[in-house]
Amino acid sequence: MEPSRGQLCNTSPKPINPSRKANHSMTSLAQQFEQYGAWRTGVLHSLADFQSWLQQYDLYDATAEDRVQRIQNVLRSDRLKVAFIAEFSRGKSELINAIFFADYGRRILPSSAGRTTMCPTELRYDENEAPCIRLLPIETRLQDASTADFMEPGSANSHWTTVPLDPSSPEGMLAAFQHVVETTRVSPAEAEALGLYNENDPDAAWAVDADGMVEISRWRHAVINFPHPLLRQGLVILDTPGLNAIGTEPELTLRLIPDAHVVVFVLAADAGVTKSDLDLWRSHVGAGHRRGCLAVLNKIDGLWDPLKSSSEIASEISRQVRTTAQTLGIEERRVYPVSAQKGLVAKVTNDEPMLVRSNLMQFEHVLSDQLIPQRREIVADQVQRLVQEMSRGAQQLLQSRRRDIVEQLFELRGLRGKNHAMVKHMLMRVQSEKEEFEQSIAKFQALRLVFGRHSADIIKSLQLRDVRRTMRDAREQMKERFFSRGLREDMEALFGQLTGLITDADQKIVGLHQLVESMYRRFNAEHGFTLPSPMQFVTSRYTNELQETLQLVNTHFGAVHMLTRSRPQLVQNAFATMASRVLENFRDLNRDIEIWLKSVMTPLEAQVREHQKQLRRRVDSIERIHEATDTLESRIAELEEVLNGLDERSTKIESFARRLVDAPPEATARAA
Repeated sequence: MEPSRGQLCNTSPKPINPSRKANHSMTSLAQQFEQYGAWRTGVLHSLADFQSWLQQYDLYDATAEDRVQRIQNVLRSDRLKVAFIAEFSRGKSELINAIFFADYGRRILPSSAGRTTMCPTELRYDENEAPCIRLLPIETRLQDASTADFMEPGSANSHWTTVPLDPSSPEGMLAAFQHVVETTRVSPAEAEALGLYNENDPDAAWAVDADGMVEISRWRHAVINFPHPLLRQGLVILDTPGLNAIGTEPELTLRLIPDAHVVVFVLAADAGVTKSDLDLWRSHVGAGHRRGCLAVLNKIDGLWDPLKSSSEIASEISRQVRTTAQTLGIEERRVYPVSAQKGLVAKVTNDEPMLVRSNLMQFEHVLSDQLIPQRREIVADQVQRLVQEMSRGAQQLLQSRRRDIVEQLFELRGLRGKNHAMVKHMLMRVQSEKEEFEQSIAKFQALRLVFGRHSADIIKSLQLRDVRRTMRDAREQMKERFFSRGLREDMEALFGQLTGLITDADQKIVGLHQLVESMYRRFNAEHGFTLPSPMQFVTSRYTNELQETLQLVNTHFGAVHMLTRSRPQLVQNAFATMASRVLENFRDLNRDIEIWLKSVMTPLEAQVREHQKQLRRRVDSIERIHEATDTLESRIAELEEVLNGLDERSTKIESFARRLVDAPPEATARAA
């Protein structure tokens, strides 16, 4: 009986062999991940301190709350994705075992001669879910939904089969991982309906066995939730099948591989660069033009001829690297010769000389240097920008309070030695100023209503239901389009419509920004505010994302155009995956616009509220002095003390910001 989704298992993994872990777990890759994780934890602790301090001194408003939540989301949901791509029998799964699972003392991912990885497999860790393997049946390809659609929380989760994992049992894990390579036999007609068979393909005859059946993967996608130390820190590993499987699963070419931060392309030294390797490299790895693309020449142990000297073997490996680089059209420094099998054995048996000879540790150093510093720099930049915005908002509030207190001190010091009539005159003047400002507030509220109408118009113009309807209409039109030329024209027309939606919204955003700018200028001029002009929202990122998606779609159909005429399911699956990516882009756009709409007015609203409170305090202060002149000096002393406190708080804000922004990751990790 198949395991059900409800079957869960023990979530407390036990160490398999502590001595082995002590020798090999702290590689450069593991060390950098540990430091990166400690840095993120340290930033979160410092952020919590800053948040608490701002709340203590009434400097924590809705904008600060939004910034804190966004920083927390950036740090807690950060993922570093590495995609391993190769044709069958290149040792890709063995390489993953050697780098990430050697501490278990045996192979965890299935790795043997012939085909192993049959479906795209993601290894990640979510602490909210018990260790398990989630498997999406191949039959879901018949539905107009992408793998990402099935991964949506609460969306079609009943389709997944769940196999529990016990991280404390290598044997149990090995047995559970075997599910990933399960196959099933179907008729050619069923395989064709799934988009996995084409009778016009010259190689199709080889796919049909003696019983007239075709063997296909039982699963469309696998997600392994496993508490490996690196996966806990946010690493996501994507293990892909070979060229034919990649070509028939649009999710890989349109989403998973393009979204990876590093792509590791694995070749075999004993086979060289074959035609299928080159096709895979050109069509799905982007011919190495993308950042973070590494080529691994695996199985160099096949060149370890005992009848040759060490220098002769090294020369032969160098020649293979040179030839591989020339064939792929990349620099030699991006081709890394390794023996994953010998490296795995060396780690398991603590054979240091063999580990060195395998070159595995050298590649791990390269992988860590390529992956983690780049990602850390991106995340640190995001955190820095948000922290600076928090700091600037708090300083603006302090500046407003300081200005009002300085004005009060000027007024009160001017009352020294004045008679009762002069105090009354001052009171009447401040009351008049307060009434005048309240009239400005009424105008501000009217402008706020205009802002609200414009905001609603922008949000309405980008509603996801309209985007879905546009894509649904386009899909219906494309259903009979199986030729690549017609598909390309239809796709370009669709993306033209989608880009038009963003362009129209952008024009409305520009008009709204001009309205907000005029409001800021007016209050700065009339009431002495010093607020900087609000930042304008820019939509180019989202139109660029649409263009990148269109390019991926064209590349995908270019790679499979010979198959699409008789395999319409490929078109449907590709469209569903493309639609999922487009909707994600529009969801991000809607979310970011809403964040901007909330934040663009908040500084002015905060200043208006703060100025209103200060005017009330000024009226109250002078009224008390008017009633009892002996309170004048005590009130002056009180305000002078408050003013000194504001200067100290301003310095403290700068200190918090420096601690969060300027400190290098290692220092923050140590401080945490």
